[in-house]
Amino acid sequence: MNTLEFAAFVGIDWADEEHAVCLLEPGREAAAQHARLPQQAGAIADWAQGLAERYGGRPVAVCLEMSRGALIYALMKYPQLVLFPLNPKQLAKYRQALSPGGAKDDPGDAELLASFLARHHQRLRAWRPDDALTRSLRLLCEARRSAVDDRTALGNRLLQHLKEAYPLALSLVGKHVYNAALLSLLARFPSERELRRGAPRVVTKYLPKRRRAAGDDDVDARIAAWRASPTLVVDEAVLQHSRLAVKHLVAQLKQLNAMIAEYDEEIAKLMTQHPDAQLFASFSGAGPALTPRLVAAFGSDRSRYASADELQQLSGVAPITVQSGKSRQVRMRRACPRFLRQTFHEFARCSLKTSRWAKAYYELLRAKGHKFHSAVRALAYKWIRILFRCWQTRKHYDEDRYLKSLRLQNSPLLKFLPPPKITPTA
Repeated sequence: MNTLEFAAFVGIDWADEEHAVCLLEPGREAAAQHARLPQQAGAIADWAQGLAERYGGRPVAVCLEMSRGALIYALMKYPQLVLFPLNPKQLAKYRQALSPGGAKDDPGDAELLASFLARHHQRLRAWRPDDALTRSLRLLCEARRSAVDDRTALGNRLLQHLKEAYPLALSLVGKHVYNAALLSLLARFPSERELRRGAPRVVTKYLPKRRRAAGDDDVDARIAAWRASPTLVVDEAVLQHSRLAVKHLVAQLKQLNAMIAEYDEEIAKLMTQHPDAQLFASFSGAGPALTPRLVAAFGSDRSRYASADELQQLSGVAPITVQSGKSRQVRMRRACPRFLRQTFHEFARCSLKTSRWAKAYYELLRAKGHKFHSAVRALAYKWIRILFRCWQTRKHYDEDRYLKSLRLQNSPLLKFLPPPKITPTA
């Protein structure tokens, strides 16, 4: 809850080139002051300096429909501006309540933002950015994940083309379409026809070592065998289209592999500097990809969340209850930062491989009839409480200690836990 006393309330309806601005002063909400603010460094600096001079450096509350982007990055450097990012759906509902007819314009939205902030700022949480190191980690992790998603999409397209017109490459190298060996083979031989015509000594260079383990004579015999085998597709239209598609998809996948590797390198460098890196690395299932994402998810400001409940709700892991009359439903929370929810969901799923109690809890939920993702979300809900506690106390996670507490509480998870491994004594 916010307790600051503000000199004024500002609503900004942002745009690419020019923003609509509305200013309201406490006690004079009816006298709205409208202006236009260009997205230019000089104009924003003059506007912020004007507010500082007008109100003697007292804090000014600013509400806008974004939590990142060019405008909020430009405003965050002015200490007298206290930023309140608002979910666009909140403004849409507020507009609909006050204007059921559906009328909308930029100055009107700016005034709605200022009015909403003036009336409800005490119930809102001001945005406080993390330190530069944590912000860099978050942005790099999100960019890396976006590149991974792009690679997955392009890889699926490449795999489909290979299945249709170039199955020989899959039989030789495998179906891992991001693999450097397969991409090198496809870059040198973008069609099955070219691969069949390639000299054995050249083709052999592009085969994985495990495919050459039987000796050169055997490799030559196998190459001769598949060169003599019939081809799956002979339609020239399909072959020509497939060759160009394979050629360009391979080039894009190579670029994405290099991009992801560079992101990994930069993230690893930042993690060596972050004070919470080892803390989050101690958790079961948090490998090189998820540890920095957990660091970015919690941030460095330990006063940001009053309890684990706030983070569970913010991330969308906690469900919501919709009740009306005799009807009551528990639903998945949709309005949330998707990357944050994805981080906790993927961490919970990965923990199934390494954490004994997590696997037992998952099995317990599945036995009760929960579907896969529902069970993983419930596990993530439980993990957030543990992560939050360790983060607050700055103590590394200890799986054995947690299992011991479960036994002391006679937890129902015990019957799903695998028996402890007995180390033989000499």
